[in-house]
Amino acid sequence: MTLTMLSRFLHPDPRIRRELVDLLYTSLPQVSAIGVTSVTGAVALTLMSGDIGYALISVFIFITAAARIASLFRYKSRGTQLSDADVIGWERLYGAGASAFGLALGMLSFRALQLDDGPGAWIAFGLSMSFCVGMVSRAAIRPWIILTTAAVLLTPTILAGLLRPELAYKLGAVMLVFFWLTLREASKHLSAAFVERLEAKHRLARQATHDFLTGLPNRAAFFQALAETRGSFAIIAIDLDGFKPVNDRHGHHVGDDLLRQVAERLSVCIGNPGIAARFGGDEFMILKPVASGDAGREQALALARQAIRDLSMPFLLTDIPVRIGASAGVLISADAATGAPTSQLMERVDRALYTAKRAGGGGCALSDEGAGLERAAG
Repeated sequence: MTLTMLSRFLHPDPRIRRELVDLLYTSLPQVSAIGVTSVTGAVALTLMSGDIGYALISVFIFITAAARIASLFRYKSRGTQLSDADVIGWERLYGAGASAFGLALGMLSFRALQLDDGPGAWIAFGLSMSFCVGMVSRAAIRPWIILTTAAVLLTPTILAGLLRPELAYKLGAVMLVFFWLTLREASKHLSAAFVERLEAKHRLARQATHDFLTGLPNRAAFFQALAETRGSFAIIAIDLDGFKPVNDRHGHHVGDDLLRQVAERLSVCIGNPGIAARFGGDEFMILKPVASGDAGREQALALARQAIRDLSMPFLLTDIPVRIGASAGVLISADAATGAPTSQLMERVDRALYTAKRAGGGGCALSDEGAGLERAAG
């Protein structure tokens, strides 16, 4: 199956896709059990009949079972280091391994029916059904694996049944086709329900760290990012000038739209790496890594001025052009690990913002970290 064909089965959120693939590779007990049982059953048929076909199929079952178990161990040791593209590849590998094992069991059933070996057909078909039901229980989260593996597993049995002269075998082959269709619907519903649960979990997690209106990180997420930042960085506090008159005149829905557009402009302005967060109301915070020394100070001031310019450009709100402004307070820290506590950093940047607002707005003020002084910077 090509990546293009597979892509329509992939979840668009890489985090959820990774969780789904992680679950596939937690099935070591089940995969080992069906592998050992199938090898034992195939070897038993070989010994009882002495048929070379059974022997070759036994080897095929052993190889595919061993390869699947080995891949589970390999994923467990490397799973946390995989990129999003790697995860897709491992999902395809799991599907290929399951399909190969299913083909081996299907060939065992085909051979038993071909030899008119009633006990062998009973054992082979029992192994096939055990594997099929087990696949639904552990891999239904990825429907394409169920559909492909079940098709590969059942096709040899269906063909063997259709080639038999007895009507009962032909009817049984047709019933297996309907059984595959039943698996198809069951796996789709199970997958949809499970994915919905994962999506709900991620939505709740996002609500705890993101502002519901703008989609920006919230205060808690900003402080978490600040705690994890190392090296030189800049904190820029931004307050909108003239937001309240717009909100009062045009209504809260227009004000909300304006805040969303402000968030978009700030996200574009800061680039990557960096974080723009909404602290509430019309107050925003920027956290941006910068160079050390004077170069970092110039970078921080340039970013603050660019943000003010971007927010001073007209906004189009429900076909109403609106202009506001912004003021900024800027603080540069040399090292978050050895610098001042977070509360002190936020107090400094707030004082710098107050200085900029008191000067008439539309500008930025820099908090001198060394002396704790603020001076206006146009």
